[in-house]
Formats: sequence, structure tokens, C-alpha cells
Amino acid sequence: MNGEKLRELLTLTGTPAYIFDIDGFKARAEAVRRAFGEKIGMCFSIKANPFLLKYLPEVFDRIEVCSPGELTVCEKLGCDMDMVIFSGVNKTADDVARAARDRVGTFTAESMLHLELINSEALKRGEKYELLLRVTDSRGASQFGMDESAVLDIIRNRDSYKGVEIVGLHYFTGTGKKKSKPIEREVDYLIDLLERIRSELGFDIRRVEYGTGLAVDYFSDNADELERGRLESVMPALNRLSEVCELTVEMGRFFAAPCGYYITRIVDAKTNDGSNFAIVDGGLHQLKYDGQLQGMQIPEIINLGNGGGAEEPWNICGSLCTTADVLVRSCPLSGVKIGDALAFCRTGAYSCMEGMSIFLSRDLPSIALYSAEKGLEIVRKPVLTDIFNTP
Repeated sequence: MNGEKLRELLTLTGTPAYIFDIDGFKARAEAVRRAFGEKIGMCFSIKANPFLLKYLPEVFDRIEVCSPGELTVCEKLGCDMDMVIFSGVNKTADDVARAARDRVGTFTAESMLHLELINSEALKRGEKYELLLRVTDSRGASQFGMDESAVLDIIRNRDSYKGVEIVGLHYFTGTGKKKSKPIEREVDYLIDLLERIRSELGFDIRRVEYGTGLAVDYFSDNADELERGRLESVMPALNRLSEVCELTVEMGRFFAAPCGYYITRIVDAKTNDGSNFAIVDGGLHQLKYDGQLQGMQIPEIINLGNGGGAEEPWNICGSLCTTADVLVRSCPLSGVKIGDALAFCRTGAYSCMEGMSIFLSRDLPSIALYSAEKGLEIVRKPVLTDIFNTP
């Protein structure tokens, strides 16, 4: 989306605001589908951006949901619940019962407690639920999933759990993978694990939900090219895994990041000891770039003001009462003045969900979806965050 279109939309959203380009989201999803072919399934992890779920492209096979709140989003949007993989490290008996009532397609178990809760709910209802067992990171312990020995014990004793059908494994070790080697190692591990389960336990794992953790380039001029090359580099490994199981690749950031714009307005500008500072009506509580450190890296920023004149370095700072609230340092901008709006690009993933959103009781930004067909749709107006929540 270019600056002219963003200026037009800004008159409808105000600032600060997030605008998500649905056409861009669809284009990224379709590009991944072309790379995957028809054999590898695609799962959108909505924690990256649940607002995009309203117009989820048809190329997706599954939706990963990790909390009751995300389940509510699916319910309100009338999603096909058979697509839902109900995941997450904190599942209560009530959560499981609710997901069962919604008739989600698949549950994951990250612990023995999860297994017992899901099995118990199924038996209570006289049903049987498809289950993925999450295996923890093979490189070292984390709070996610279960270690390999626990997973093998569950499979070995699978007849003890009449309410579930163990259909597969869930494996995700983290995000930000810029090289193919870590993914190749993980695929090798999974293929070996599937073979050992088959040979030692006489059990075939039909499905694997695998999160690649492919990195997104936030600070590169040729980000799309780099990401396209990154996807191509991991395809041989993914194809190998798809030969031995029904493979679904789960990603959130890689699908969503390129389609978002965070727009914030300059409310003050000054020069302190020779350094230029622009204060904006947003801040780091609303903008999150993976890998950003104290504003030292500069993402693509579009000045939606009139611009003009020579470029000067500007420190763009937010509205919070902390010296940490620096969005970027020494960003080259021209014609900076109070009232200009700045559009931070590639903010489609996590920014609207991951920041310290209620620090200083600042309002939550408005959120809008845009497509050429449907135009602009404001799906969330600014939200008051005062602690009393009174009229």
C-alpha cells in the first residue's frame, strides 16, 4: 500500500491506528501456497493477528487457537470449527469443555494434565477427540510440550485413553530462523522420531503440525526477496517430511507481518543538545518489531506529511514516561513538522497484540481492515483503558 492510499485512509481512522491490508495478507498466503504445493497444509496461528481471521484466505487448511479469548474470536466470526487446532500451555477443564462444545477439529496436549482433561471430557460426552501430542524442543527443556520419553509413554499406553485418538505430533521450537539449517535439523529429528515410534511402538503417526519459525525481515530494503529466498531454501526439508506424514506447517508472523501499517502522528518536535526529537501519539507500547533493540534499527517508515527539504536525522519517541520509549533513532526524514503522520510498515504481526498496551492508561489504537473490494472497515474503535472502566 502506498503513501497516497494511506493518507486517504488516515482521514477515516485517526491516529494512532493499525491498518491491515487484507489483499496483501491474501497475496502472501497464496505465495506460500504456491511454494508448498497441494501436499503440505497451511495453518495460521492467530496469536500473530486475530483481526485478520475475519477474512482468512481460502488457501488455509487450519487455524491454531491458543487461548479462550482466541476461541471467542472464532466463535464470534462463525469460523469453521473443524479447522481449529485448540492449543496453548494453559488449558483448564472449562476451556476443554468449551472447545468440545464448539466441536473444534483437533486438541493438542502439552502435558499429562491436558491429556487427562481432554480424555475425561470426551468420555463424559461419549465422544472421541483427535489429539496432537506436543514434543518439547529437542535441544533443551522449555515450558512447551512434553519431553520425548513422556510422549512415547503416552503412545505406548494409548489404549488407556479411550476418549482420544492420537493422530499426530505438534513441534515448534521458536521463531526468527533466518537460515535453513535449523529447520533441516528439526525435520531430520522428526523423521527419525516418527520412524522410531513406528518400529518400536508399532504405531503410525499420521499427522505433524510443524512451526517452522521462519524469520521476517523488518529492517531490510529487499525484505520480500529475502523472505522468498528463505521459503525456497526450506522447501526440500519440508517436502521430505511431507513424504512420511500428513504435514501442516503452522506460521503466524511470516504470513501476517508484511500486511500491516501502524500510523502515529507527530504531536511535538524539538531539538535537544543538537539532536532532533519527534514525539508521537503512539509509542513502544503499540509497536513491536522482532529483533528491534532500543530503536537502533530503522524499518520502512512513510512520512504522510507534505515532506520537502533536506533529510535530517530524527529520533522518533512515543508518549510514555520512560526514556525507553524510542521507536527509532536517527531516522532520516525531511520536512518534519507537528501534525505529520508516520506510517510504520510491516507491522501486521504481533504489534497490535504484544505491546505493553495499557501502560500510562493510554487508549488502545483503532484497528481497520482494507481491501480493494470492500474498502476500509474499522473493526475496533479506540478503547479506553482507565482502570475503573466507568462511563
